[in-house]
Amino acid sequence: MSAEAGPALSGGADEHVRRVRLPADRRTPAAARALVRAMLLEADLPELLNEALLLTTELTTNAVEHARTELDIEVEADPAGFTVTVTDFASGPVDELVVGVRNTTADITEVAARGRGLLLVDHFASRWGTTYLPTGKGVWFRLDRPGRGGPARLSAAPARAGTERPDQGTPSAAAMSELMQTTPDAYADDPLPEFAAGLLTRVGEMVGAAGGTVRLDRGDGLGTQVFARYGRAPREGNELLRVPLAVHRPYAGELELDAAPSAYARPLAVLAAERLSLHLENDRLRRADVRRSAWLTFLAEASELLAQSLDVELTMALVPQLVVPRLGRWCAVHTTDEWGRLRLAASSHADEAMLPHLHRVLAETGPDSIQSRLREASRSQTQVPLGGPMEGFAVPLIARGQRLGTLAVGRHQRHRHDPDEVSVLEDVARRAALAIENARIHAERRRVAQTLQQSLLPPVLPVVEGIGFAAEYVPTGDDAEVGGDFYDVVPLPDGRWLVVVGDVSGKGVQAAAVTGLVRDVIRVLVGDGKPLPEVLGRLNETLVERGGGRYCTLALAAVTPGDGDLLDVSLHLAGHDRPVLLHGGGGATFVGASGTALGLLDAITTPTAELALKPGDALIFYTDGVTERRRGRELFGTERLRESAAPLAGYSADVVAARLRAATIAFSAEPPRDDIAVLVLRNDIP
Repeated sequence: MSAEAGPALSGGADEHVRRVRLPADRRTPAAARALVRAMLLEADLPELLNEALLLTTELTTNAVEHARTELDIEVEADPAGFTVTVTDFASGPVDELVVGVRNTTADITEVAARGRGLLLVDHFASRWGTTYLPTGKGVWFRLDRPGRGGPARLSAAPARAGTERPDQGTPSAAAMSELMQTTPDAYADDPLPEFAAGLLTRVGEMVGAAGGTVRLDRGDGLGTQVFARYGRAPREGNELLRVPLAVHRPYAGELELDAAPSAYARPLAVLAAERLSLHLENDRLRRADVRRSAWLTFLAEASELLAQSLDVELTMALVPQLVVPRLGRWCAVHTTDEWGRLRLAASSHADEAMLPHLHRVLAETGPDSIQSRLREASRSQTQVPLGGPMEGFAVPLIARGQRLGTLAVGRHQRHRHDPDEVSVLEDVARRAALAIENARIHAERRRVAQTLQQSLLPPVLPVVEGIGFAAEYVPTGDDAEVGGDFYDVVPLPDGRWLVVVGDVSGKGVQAAAVTGLVRDVIRVLVGDGKPLPEVLGRLNETLVERGGGRYCTLALAAVTPGDGDLLDVSLHLAGHDRPVLLHGGGGATFVGASGTALGLLDAITTPTAELALKPGDALIFYTDGVTERRRGRELFGTERLRESAAPLAGYSADVVAARLRAATIAFSAEPPRDDIAVLVLRNDIP
């Protein structure tokens, strides 16, 4: 080649020049082709269209892929031909300035070594070269009109119908232009196989190949598959032209051509492989993005399911169901006891018939057993591979620095776990461990709450001749929370019985502490024989001083067997709802007068009401958990309580209490928001 300072252009009034700057975008080659096409038609040079579009596509595509900067496209047309210059702005050393006329070297690989794009430029351009500027570098090519001193246009000689292409034929610019501009169908479900088959067919026809194959392994466990095929299958012993696909793991593949050696066979096969590889890489990235999105969705759903369970056994049973079969063929959850021993808590297998065998293998002991590997994973707190016969790996279950056990997962039959699956499983193990720990904490809180709640209520009510006692208690829907409602029946020194029903404001440990304080103070004071008004006064003083701002409503009823078959009741209400008097002969009314709640004021008033219960009469005490039971905006209310109690006249105390409890619970489908307490005092004198 002869060196020149730049492209040799003819000037004059008939010249057409157009320049445009395009971004480094996948749509840039199409925009450059549109510019060249418009200029050629405007300059009346349609016979140069195929070569111009082919070379413009190649140069702009290479610039976008490698330079990754904006591009300057300059098109200059004149009556003798036209010139296209593609300039990028990437910095780099000026190793060689190649400017000149059409290459006439006999060894085309010398040009191919500088790039397959330059090979095409060298083949079709009248002249071409490279330019270097302080701001960047570019490549230009010149196409002359046929008969103006340029090379004969190879695209102008179409192949004769019915003739076979020679093994070493020269590809036409039209065919190569079509090859390079072909793209997959964007609207097809899986456009790449059809695109690869079309690309392979065009290359095979251009180089006279008897057949060809594209093989691809997507890393999905199915192995290498025939992705596209052209012509007949390669014959055994043939010298095949093989070009590996430039794709990243887990993709791998190659393009094979059963073609005779020629100057253009390998460069064109490599060019086709690169075109296909670009779209396969896009497919790999798209699939990886979809897969990661699916994993994120899976983890979000798994977290939601695990968070909804506050039962330890249910949480551990849920983990294998989440893992199998999506992340493994089998899964086992082992928990660690206080001695560090592992216990199988839950397991699952894709084939349920294999569960007994899985359990036997997991139970085996020995230096090479799965049990020893699980202990190693729990002890070292790292991932440990599991050998045969149940191949897989184990990860520790760790939450808040505590070793809870291990999560063991068996590998799929078709493939080993890839890095994404391993990361997801480790994430599942972390979330599962946290969910198990939260469930354990909740279970412990629930146990403490139940124990504390039971300590605030009498284990059994006393059995007294002629007096019937019955109580029903329903804790709040949150069984881990201690309520402030309580009841008690206390014997008095003078032979009477004291019925106590109270409600301390709030819930939780502080409310339970105040409840215990109220209950104990009442028992101590009445045990000393103090009158009930004095008991209420002292209890009020105690709550003002030590109640921590909490108050208490209280109903006290001293029951005295009277003359004959009557029961005398002295009723004291300190801010509590009035009890319902259920007459044995039918009807129900509210009795008593409400006073001041305890713990709010220094001085209180607690009016006393004297009642005489006839045989069959019952006095029903309750807390606000009954009357404030809510259904939407509607409350159960005191009037509905009275109406529910009226039909129960004549029934025993335990039946009345149970029926009222059932009516209160059935009023709403929601769990109780407050404790429900009902205590019934009945005259059972025959």
